[in-house]
Amino acid sequence: MRQWIHIGAVVCCIALAACSADKPKELLEIAEFEERQMNLPHAKQLYEEVIRLYPTSKEAATARTRLTALKHSQ
Repeated sequence: MRQWIHIGAVVCCIALAACSADKPKELLEIAEFEERQMNLPHAKQLYEEVIRLYPTSKEAATARTRLTALKHSQ
């Protein structure tokens, strides 16, 4: 049950990000949420997506920092 609630929350966040005009920010916020939830594989995937889709954004810089921190914490 708890897993379904988590999946529902992620789906809602992604749906909101699709409607937003500031997609890099929204993706970064979802990645940060996933990291706080200890869903690190998904957080890493989202950080990588921010970097790939918006490489020159300030969010990409933050995503790079977070990815580096996550890789060093393992």
